[in-house]
Amino acid sequence: MSPPLAPPSGSRDFLPRELRRRERALARVARTFALHGFEPVGTPAFERIETLSGKYGEEGDKLIFRILRRGPRAATGEADLALRYDLTVPGARVYAHRRGELPRIFKRYQIGPVWRGERPGKGRFREFTQCDADIFGAESRLADVAVVLALAAALDALGVRGATVRLNSRAVLAAAMEAYGVPAALRAGALTSLDKLDRIGVDGVAEELRARGVGEDAAEALRRDMGGGEFAAALRRRLAGSAEGAAGLAEVDMVLDRAAPRLAGGARIVFDPTLARGLDYYTGPIFEFAAAGGGASIAGGGRYDDLCGQFVKDRVPVCGGSLGIERILSLLEADGAEGEPRVYVAVWDGEAEGRALDLAAEIRAVGVAAETDLTGGRLGRQFKTADERGCRFVVVEGPDERAAGAVALKDLADGSQSLAPRETVAATLAERLAGAPARRAGGGDGRTEG
Repeated sequence: MSPPLAPPSGSRDFLPRELRRRERALARVARTFALHGFEPVGTPAFERIETLSGKYGEEGDKLIFRILRRGPRAATGEADLALRYDLTVPGARVYAHRRGELPRIFKRYQIGPVWRGERPGKGRFREFTQCDADIFGAESRLADVAVVLALAAALDALGVRGATVRLNSRAVLAAAMEAYGVPAALRAGALTSLDKLDRIGVDGVAEELRARGVGEDAAEALRRDMGGGEFAAALRRRLAGSAEGAAGLAEVDMVLDRAAPRLAGGARIVFDPTLARGLDYYTGPIFEFAAAGGGASIAGGGRYDDLCGQFVKDRVPVCGGSLGIERILSLLEADGAEGEPRVYVAVWDGEAEGRALDLAAEIRAVGVAAETDLTGGRLGRQFKTADERGCRFVVVEGPDERAAGAVALKDLADGSQSLAPRETVAATLAERLAGAPARRAGGGDGRTEG
């Protein structure tokens, strides 16, 4: 029996048009991060299992794709490696490993695939791409502001406008758990439940808290304050006498003050005390970007000053964030450039093959994508092939054109045809294609000649 042709559940194949769109989007993100002073870093697709384990909380650790031992030890069922769950932990590992070669404050970005063993669904994949930006070695909250501004600028470059940045602090969450009377041993689980608020609602969070053993008084107080519509104000009142809570609120307010007037793309930033982000490595401010209109999270991050300490003896302050590029692409309509504005060079006959190859090379030399016909035969068939491949122009140099020192240019977008001097045809095509929208494959007017 033949294996299924579709890719494994939670993964995808990308055809040329889709892949070009993704590559353009990722190039915009990379350029934006570079403009903000971040430098590229690469890490392997897999890590040692001990590098990843214990970094993502009880929910995240269940989703790590483990790689079984190989060779004689395969039968043990043990795993020694795992596909990377995110780019943050590998980034911290490589910084710890190579820090002697890096500046004291290091700003890095990384774009690449990650893997999680979660249930696939709309906008949720087992293999997907992350776009991370992190700053190592900076204690100042200005570093947190810099990451938030870089992510907002990247979203703006992608055409995402009006996002809402939800901001909180781990210090605020810790103080809140104490203020509401959640026992210390249950706080990590309680924060995991709180992080699900947008999915299960206030009553669902309260129910989970009770199931985790949180007392009725604490669960009911949280349910009442969260459901009252002014949770931020209610929490500020509860934390009035808490030194840890005051410190957390101060760092939240500092990031709000510095970032709010400088966010690109019409984004806004708000204090949201229900934001928990269920990853164990966060230590300070945390944030999530939500799409305009209350959509799903499209970016997030925070400060994780203790993560590098799991790889080196001393503490290294770090903050960073990641774009959810898969969700972002699903939100965006096609940006008009569905493919490269290609030129198709027709081949008149066998003797003209060399001239066609030379002509295609000259066109590429001015930065225009060009290809030469591979099948030969009637021009009508070559025009049809060019249309199927989404080319904008077909270039024909037949005996008459050659005698006149010219070539014929057929514009498949509107069906028009013109002559251009042979020595300037490459420049002519570059000028005509500058800023011109590309065509969808098979998008011509259906007319062929020859």
